[in-house]
Amino acid sequence: MLAGRTVTVIGGGIGGLAASLALARHGAPVTVIEQAPELTEVGAGIQIGPNGWVVLKALGLDEAVAALSPRSAAVRLRDFRRGAEVFALPLARADRPCHFVHRADLVDVLAGAAREAGVTFRLGTRVAAVTPGAEGTRLTLADGTEEDHGLVIAADGLSSPARAALNPKSRPWFTGQVAWRATLPEDGTLPAEAHVFMGPGRHLVRYPLRGRGGRPRLVNIVAVEERDAWAAEGWHHTDAPDTLRRAFRDFCPEVRALLDRVETVNLWGLFRHPVAPVWAAGRLALLGDAAHPTLPFLAQGANMALEDAWVLARALATDPEEAAALAAYASLRRPRCARIVAAAEANATNYHLRPGPLRVAAHTALRLAARTAPHLVTGRYDWLHGHDVTRA
Repeated sequence: MLAGRTVTVIGGGIGGLAASLALARHGAPVTVIEQAPELTEVGAGIQIGPNGWVVLKALGLDEAVAALSPRSAAVRLRDFRRGAEVFALPLARADRPCHFVHRADLVDVLAGAAREAGVTFRLGTRVAAVTPGAEGTRLTLADGTEEDHGLVIAADGLSSPARAALNPKSRPWFTGQVAWRATLPEDGTLPAEAHVFMGPGRHLVRYPLRGRGGRPRLVNIVAVEERDAWAAEGWHHTDAPDTLRRAFRDFCPEVRALLDRVETVNLWGLFRHPVAPVWAAGRLALLGDAAHPTLPFLAQGANMALEDAWVLARALATDPEEAAALAAYASLRRPRCARIVAAAEANATNYHLRPGPLRVAAHTALRLAARTAPHLVTGRYDWLHGHDVTRA
């Protein structure tokens, strides 16, 4: 148990909240420092796969999240021009649930459970710099105030100052891809499936959100394009809906009709971040996107953060030697996260094949596999979705 071992978590997103809850459940007094004045998540959907769902179940939150989110039945890969199905990945296994979850709903559930577990929140407080040390971790706040803390878990995302402190030479690079994100009202006619429309140098993902627990039903859209022009990283940048429509003007009528309804859209430049070489030093550890930012082509960002939270809390609770526990956490998580990040990057290539023999061969092979040996394709990701960190 962690009774009496004070922990500070930087970041009140999915990873930070899950870690704070797991640590508090093990008896640690936990404080979450979050720069936003409120614990809110704007606008978008995420997919919680079986490997993330087992963590929510172990935390006792699966029923609360399921009450707010539709369960996914399949992922369907479709041709961009005709909309014809290329391959379907069924997700109907009872022991491996997948859910389409609104970020705000998951944050609400995690934050409520964390407060019930005794977690303290300091909102509206931005950490500008982090200095690790053998005895503790110094935090420099945005107003210049310096504070000394003990064990600090940095779950503060892509621009984490803790990541920079532990990995000063690690630099991201622009991938030559941008992603648009939008949500629209939905009338309930869409199936509970993720549809991926694959085109040359572009793809678009669509799936339903909410529609349960009294929340209005939405459709979540993520559209990715390869381009030469640089774009800034971060979902808060807005773009003109007509720019999005022009990029997908040669897609099938189903996609064009969906995009015609978009009134506001956010744009994100996609950057490739190396998985952090160093995850922990002194009494400081990285978690979630601070350690392993990933491209959004495998729907695993939130799932990896949930896995991190569980493994970290268990390591600290079972090993009285803190440095050994943090080293064990890093050694367990880094290889798996590196594999997931690499698989996500590879998916971009698979989705964006140009017209020609390679695209025809790839799609023909998928269609043939769907008819004759679908298990060969579905089993390709058993290493990902079948992994259960709560039993490892």
